[in-house]
This record gives sequence, structure tokens and C-alpha cells, in this order.
Amino acid sequence: MRRIALALLLSAAPALAQSVDWPAYGNDAGGLKYSSLADVNRSNVAKLAIAFTWEAHESAVPASDGQKAARPGQFQVTPLAIHDTLFFSTPFNRVIALDATSGREFWAYDPQAWKVYGQPSNGTGFVHRGVATWTDGKQRRVFMNSRWRLIALDASTGKPIDSFGTHGEVDVTQNLSRPVRKEHYSNTSPPVVWGNLVILGNGVGDRLVYHGDPPGDIQAFDVRTGKRVWRFKTVPEPGEFGNDTWQDGAWKYMGHTNAWAPFTVDSARGYVYLPVGTPSDDWYGGERKGADLFGETILCLDARTGKRIWHFQTAHHGLWDYDPPAPPNLVTVNHDGRKVDVVIAPTKQGFLFVFDRVTGKPLWPIEERAVPQSDVPGEASWPTQPFPTKPAPFAKQGFSLDDAMDLTPELHKMAVDELSKYKLGPLFTPPSMQGTIVAPGVIGGAGWGGAAVDPETGWAYVKSSNSPAFMIIEKHDTPSDTVDSPYMLNLGRQGLSIRFGPNAAGGRPWPALPIQKPPYGNLTAIDLNTGETKWSIPFGDSPEIRNHPALRGVQLPDKLGVSGSPGAMVTKGGLVFATGGGSVLYAIDAKDGSTVWQYDLGQIAYSNPMTYRARDGRQYVAIATGAGSTSKLVVFGLK
Repeated sequence: MRRIALALLLSAAPALAQSVDWPAYGNDAGGLKYSSLADVNRSNVAKLAIAFTWEAHESAVPASDGQKAARPGQFQVTPLAIHDTLFFSTPFNRVIALDATSGREFWAYDPQAWKVYGQPSNGTGFVHRGVATWTDGKQRRVFMNSRWRLIALDASTGKPIDSFGTHGEVDVTQNLSRPVRKEHYSNTSPPVVWGNLVILGNGVGDRLVYHGDPPGDIQAFDVRTGKRVWRFKTVPEPGEFGNDTWQDGAWKYMGHTNAWAPFTVDSARGYVYLPVGTPSDDWYGGERKGADLFGETILCLDARTGKRIWHFQTAHHGLWDYDPPAPPNLVTVNHDGRKVDVVIAPTKQGFLFVFDRVTGKPLWPIEERAVPQSDVPGEASWPTQPFPTKPAPFAKQGFSLDDAMDLTPELHKMAVDELSKYKLGPLFTPPSMQGTIVAPGVIGGAGWGGAAVDPETGWAYVKSSNSPAFMIIEKHDTPSDTVDSPYMLNLGRQGLSIRFGPNAAGGRPWPALPIQKPPYGNLTAIDLNTGETKWSIPFGDSPEIRNHPALRGVQLPDKLGVSGSPGAMVTKGGLVFATGGGSVLYAIDAKDGSTVWQYDLGQIAYSNPMTYRARDGRQYVAIATGAGSTSKLVVFGLK
């Protein structure tokens, strides 16, 4: 333990003089996902090779007496690198500290997040994307938000800090707007540390729809004691700003409206920027008529007090699961001849909203435009939605028969025949009882990986998906303890694809194919100074489609693109690193979008990469890969 303690506390030691950390989820507090390192650059990136790996060795927990079943999901973490130590969380919410040069494990802490209650109600298995740290220059604490617990660990030992909360943890469901069922409360994103506060949102499974489901209150706790300092109610009560946007007293019982994604902070000003998600339920709003603030909102709070500074609602009365999914990025741009501190918000809709981060004023006009209306009984969809005039959308919006799979005439006909049964239309075409093809779908547009921003050029790099969702609303006549709503999305039919029957010999049917034409994912560079798109490329590939029997002998595009939520990082070396949700890690030239290096990881890497320089003078690039028992951290360095 002495070695890690020295590495953590004696940061000025000569051996650490060349180290460059990645100290927060997005590297800096403003979440740029940018590194000033240029040791790895366009000229030598081809020499990257695996330096070391680390495996989680997690497996499913079977149901037993007093224990519900649980399984680890995808390894979605972005590690922190602080003074030659990597800190990160695993799918099962364990916290790990590794030697950043060798992968040797210093310590591991297991909160047993699966115990008793088993699986979270998210349909994905356990996932977690990272931890946060705090230091006063003498000691360092690691903060992990695991389900309903905020846990403080000693960074040098991995032991809970006994003086924090109760023996190192705080039950964050205490003293919310109402009592909640703890098994329905979750956290998948790291908290944010500002000053002596640790600030966090929460997650609630979309499939939970009942009166009194968990609320999305934002909370701040003292980093030393665990005492709550403030709370912001995302569903405002009478007398609070925004309460009048909830009709018929819906504020009393409506839940979700939560910041489940990572968020960011302007350290100097003490402003926190939060992406607040959809109220329940995500697809039917007949029991929450109104605009529903602060649902689907970019929210700026005073980190000291939790008071609202400004907000902007990116979708009114949301019906599409269009949670703002990504941490807002804070950068300074040159706009109309002056420097402006801005916050940018990539959305599932495929829009990039850009605001003055102090006033909330948009840099370019945002227009309220009429959108199609719902015909679901009892629904009251909002007549207009916001459309930024700049930058241009970075993802395909809306769906028509022109978007049907067209790689062969036969596949095109199959796709058109299926699509013709359902409602198609522009962005914000609402879910229906006939069934609606919604594009972008529930993973975006942008996903939780968000944008990476180069502060020197003012360019943002956004990974997008072209994966429409099928949304069919059905009457729900049999309430349960998890779904109690008159109408509900058929969760078993969210995807729509081209399906194949048994072949002539009676063999097993071929796998399904996407119903839409490629590309299935893009990477787009946007100049935030001017709002102009600099380049956009099909990003990644989809081997399961490329090698499909129905496409044997068909001339396919060089890149089909890959659908997925993870985003990118960008470096001073002129490189954008990302997998986009596929199994290949790419290094893309930040100037023109050309591929300068790629490495097949052998399994899906559904995570954001990061980079750091250790005491040995080497720049490393790390990416989490796999899921469940295959979860593996892969770390590259120059040969």
C-alpha cells in the first residue's frame, strides 16, 4: 500500500514530473474529452501495441433463497489516471485501483451491488461508467455511486472512509420528494466533485411506470461528512419555477425526470450543467399533460446552493425517450469576433445545441416548429418542438420509404413491404397504436458517449447512430407493481428488421438484417466557432451485416458504419480515438476524417477511450471492452 500512497500524495516527486493525468470522466471538469498529449500522433500512431490488459472475471449471480438473480452487463467504464494509478468501476460496481504502467492491481472494493435485490430494472445487466475523486492535497477519496448508495473510499487502501455517512456510505434515497423502492433506484454514471461537494443524479429504468416511481432529484453532499447540502427537485412542487407546466396535479406522482447521464461543471463559476431525462412514462404522456419541466432539459444550477441559473428544454412533453444522453461540454469559442464561453449539448435527436454558458442564450437562433401530433387516446402531444438553425443536424432525422434497406432489390422489397404497415414521418412523429418508425431511435443520434472537443480549434467530434426505433403503443389493462399506466409501449417490439424464414432445406433462419440502409453510424466534425460541419464519415463497420448470407457476393460500401452509444476522445496529437460501439478501435485524423490506425479488439468495446502519460514517460491509450465474464481493460502504448 505504501507505493500507491506515495504515488497519490507526492505528486511533485521527480519520478512523476512527466506524468499527465486523466483526472475526471471527461478529463477536465468541463468534459471536453481532450488530452494535451501529442506523444502519440499522426506520424507514429501505427506503432501502438498492447502494453497490458486487466480482466474483471465477473459472472452472473444465480437466484437463491433471499437473493434475486443478477448479471454483469457491458464494461462501459472510462478509467481515471491520477499519478500513475488507474481508478475505475466494473459492471458489478466494484472499484479497482491499478498500476497505470503494468496493470498490477493495488486494491479492489466490492459493494456487492447485486445483493438481495439482484438485477436493476434496466434490461441491460449491471453497467457502470466511472468514479470521481476529491483531494485536499493531503488525502484523496474515491467516490462511487452504486445504486442507492454513495460510497467514499480511501484512495490509498480502497477501504471505506468511516467518518463519511454511516461507515463510508450514504443512502441517497433518504429525504427525497417521497419514499422510493430502493431496488428501482440506480446509478450508472460517475458523480461530479466541485470544491467540497460531491453532486449526483440517478437512474430509473424506463420500463418502470407507476405513480410514485423514483424521482430524479439532484443532490449534493459534503465530501468529508456525507451530509446533504442541497437538493434540486426536477419535478417542481407548487410555488417552484416550472410547476405550472404539469397539469392536473401530475407533479404529485410523476417520477424519473432524472440526470442519469454524466454531467459537467464550470469550476471557476461554480455552475453545474445537467442533462435531465424524460418523465415517466417515456412514450405516453396522457397522465402528465403539459410541457413537463424539467424533463428533457439542459439545466444549469449553482453548485453552491442547487438554485436554478437557467434552463433550456430540448423536447417538450417528450414521447420518444429523447433524454439528453450526454455530458454537456464546456469550451470557449470565437463567435462573431469575440470570445464566448459556451456549453454544447449533443442530443438523441441529432441536434447540437450551443448556448452561452452564463446566460443560456443560444449562439444561433432556435426555432419552434410545428410537428406531427399524436392520435393515442388521452394523449396531448406538444404542438411545436425546438429546432436549432445551426449547426446542421449530425444524424439522419425522420424516416421514409427512401430510407429502406437497398443493398439488393430483394432486400429493398422486403423492407418496403414491412415498413408500409406503419407510420413514417419527420422528426418528432409520435408513437402510435398503429406503430411508428421513429428516427433517430432511442440510442440517438448522439448517445451517452457524447462529444469530444478540441479547445484549440473549437471543433467538436460527435459519434451518431442510424438505428430507428419501432414504437407501438398498446392499451394496458392489467396493472402491476412496475407498470401501472393506461397505455404503454410494447417493449418487446422496439426493433424492426428484415427477418428470414427457414431455408429450402428446412435449416435455421438467417439472422435478421437492419430495415434501414447504411451507414449505421457516423462521426461528424463541427466547427463551434462558425457552426459549420467540417466533415462527416461513415464510422466503423458491422461484420455481422457484411458477412450475412443474404449479402454474399454483393458489392458493399467500404464502411457500413456501426450503431452504438459510445463517443470519442481527441488529442493534441491530431487524433480522434473511438470505437463507436464496435469491436475496432480507430484513430481518425482530426483534420479530415481519414483513418490513420485501427486495431481489432476481438470483442465489442462499448465505452469511451482515455489517455494519459505515466511516470515512465510513455503515453498510454485505454479502452474497456467486453461484457460480463469477458470484461477486459485494454491499454496501448507505443512499441
